[in-house]
Amino acid sequence: MIFVTGASGLVGSHLIQSLVAKEKKVTALYRKQIPQFDGADKVHWIQGDLLDIVSLEQAMEGIHQVYHCAAIVSFVPSQSARMLKANQEGTANVVNICIEKKINKLIFVSSVAALGRIREDAPIDESMSWTPATSNSVYGQSKYLAEMEVWRGMAEGLNVAIVNPVIIFGAGDWTKGSSEIFKSAYDQFPWYTNGVSGFVDVLDVIDAMQLLMDSTITGQRYVISAENLSYQTVFTKIAQAFNKRPPHRKVTPLLAAIVWRLEAIKGILTRKTPLLTKETAATAQAVVHFNNDKFLKAFPDFKYRTLETTIVRVCKELKKLHQLA
Repeated sequence: MIFVTGASGLVGSHLIQSLVAKEKKVTALYRKQIPQFDGADKVHWIQGDLLDIVSLEQAMEGIHQVYHCAAIVSFVPSQSARMLKANQEGTANVVNICIEKKINKLIFVSSVAALGRIREDAPIDESMSWTPATSNSVYGQSKYLAEMEVWRGMAEGLNVAIVNPVIIFGAGDWTKGSSEIFKSAYDQFPWYTNGVSGFVDVLDVIDAMQLLMDSTITGQRYVISAENLSYQTVFTKIAQAFNKRPPHRKVTPLLAAIVWRLEAIKGILTRKTPLLTKETAATAQAVVHFNNDKFLKAFPDFKYRTLETTIVRVCKELKKLHQLA
């Protein structure tokens, strides 16, 4: 029996579809809405919250393997306290119940943000950890603290492995998370930066997670990244796949600083989430490269999908999902 948290999210929903296709028995925790896909009727769906220990204990009864995908992702200052509590305390609850119920193995979906991704002097790898000096986001801090709970679980006898994905591409709700990049390109967002980051297909992430679950590996974490590309390149490729105009106006650090401040004021006045924050502005300007050697050495037969094919596929799926011309 397999338990998946974050069933409505990009990673969780794709993971569940993959597990069901392999005829695995899955119990999935969702908060608001059950994802719709072929085979969804074969899943045991439970509506709940990671902070509700009683319902979580009931949901994990009889479970052998756990994939912890749930997390709040936000770069808005007003959401910081809620995100820290949910990501750290929610993970602590999952870990404690895994220990109590003698779960065989826990795979935790962390983020490269937990490694401290503001580093332009060297590629980021698994040897690095979050520090205030190398992180520009509370989200990164929350994932670092969540990882500490997972390592505590390992010290108490739990078999664990952690994946640290870069920016994940997949078809999902394109009003939030990494899928917003696709909506921005479809809407012909004109701006670009010289920033560089790692990108990966959601299908590669879930394949890596299942390889780790089925292996004897424990006590390790892995950067999951297919390619390092500039934001301009990525936005251009997505726009071309949608047959839209690529970005053509460069955002300078000064302009970004002005815009995020204006967006902060606008957000206060309108009570709407700002399109750009201080954290996202800094991330978009950073030139960061990620080293994916460790996972490829552990699983030499694993091959990442090319982002060229990923972008074409995701654009087609999003057009179908949102009924776009």
